[in-house]
Amino acid sequence: MRNEGWTWTPIDSLFEIGAGKTMSAAARTGAEQRPFLRTSNVLWSEFDLSTVDRMSMSEEELADKGLLSGDLLVCEGGEIGRAAVWNDQLKGVSFQNHLHRLRPLTTEVVPRFYAYFLQSAFTQLGMFEGAGNKTTIPNLSRNRLGALEVPSPVETEHRDIVRVLDEIREAMRLNGDAEAAATALKRAAMRDLFTRGLRGEQQKETEIGPLPSGWDVTPLGDLGRIGNGSTPKRSVAAYWEGGTFPWLTSAKVYDREIVAADQFVTDIALSECHLPKVRPGSVLMAITGQGKTLGHCAVLRFEATVNQHIAYINVAPEKAEPSYVRGYLETQYDYLRQVGSGGGSTKGALTCAFLKTMRIPLPPSLDEQREIVEILDAIDQKIDLHKRKKDVLEELFKALLQKLMTGEIRVSDLDLTALAVARNC
Repeated sequence: MRNEGWTWTPIDSLFEIGAGKTMSAAARTGAEQRPFLRTSNVLWSEFDLSTVDRMSMSEEELADKGLLSGDLLVCEGGEIGRAAVWNDQLKGVSFQNHLHRLRPLTTEVVPRFYAYFLQSAFTQLGMFEGAGNKTTIPNLSRNRLGALEVPSPVETEHRDIVRVLDEIREAMRLNGDAEAAATALKRAAMRDLFTRGLRGEQQKETEIGPLPSGWDVTPLGDLGRIGNGSTPKRSVAAYWEGGTFPWLTSAKVYDREIVAADQFVTDIALSECHLPKVRPGSVLMAITGQGKTLGHCAVLRFEATVNQHIAYINVAPEKAEPSYVRGYLETQYDYLRQVGSGGGSTKGALTCAFLKTMRIPLPPSLDEQREIVEILDAIDQKIDLHKRKKDVLEELFKALLQKLMTGEIRVSDLDLTALAVARNC
């Protein structure tokens, strides 16, 4: 759906389209090594320069195959149309032949507008269906790119659109940075809290490292029963139809505080499949998986049962605060994954037998355990706040990108005063 308020023209009437260079084996080791961008470095409307290749190129070649500030790079293959504007983030940069360099022909052209336009056109609006060759690898050839019809320059409006979208992206970045900073703060706080405590005690050396002198080192199995569940056969309707008892899979451990279930089993399934009834206050851990799930933990806040991919620890409330146990286990995530992948298994897994013997540092005072949890919960709330802000901003960006490019709304219609609050991290 086009914005009928704009005049449309082939993109090669606005930009000179230049080709990149194929990197030869000799260029990898030759003299005058320069930064060399690949399609992997070009994201939607920005560059990822965390890893940049280098290749040999003379000054003469660079004059033809290099980048200037304001050049728009567009991906030919893969996620075709992915585009970003170069702003001299590095000097003396060239680019591979799977990138198209679009250099504005006049100062009226706003390159960043066209980066956003291509993002909307390729990812949301389907304006250029068929622009990529659907042979063995989808690609956007020089001729097809040049023929793509795009809005003619409307300099003031285009700059206003870029300003709005840039402001939202900046707010997204700030909240992402704040979330990362809070996550780093939590890691540092956990290291300190679980080795020094809150009472200023002298430390002692233990089998799991330095701890406050009054703390114990306790096997998880001493805190309560440990076990796992199973999955009733889906082919047996009596196990599932009309079920009312909550049944959890390992996807729920990401909730950290599990307060609701998505699936339910019947009383017949509980009886015939020997499913455990796990009480509220138990700590659940994902014990299988090759992805990032294995090792994640959560506290169960209602009675439920679980599948075979979850271990439960029925924490005795007089011995430990469940959220404290979860907090310590979070610090052991990398260790748990190493244990789960031990023995060369292609499918990582932990066992209940291992968890029963795993040692945990334990303050004898439940009050100190709860105080540690309160500190970590406060940091978690800050992490969650920035994550939710970032998610809302991402949805706002997607919606505005589409509506601005189709003319459904205009910049003059927008009230973005709330962005100032979103940027306040």
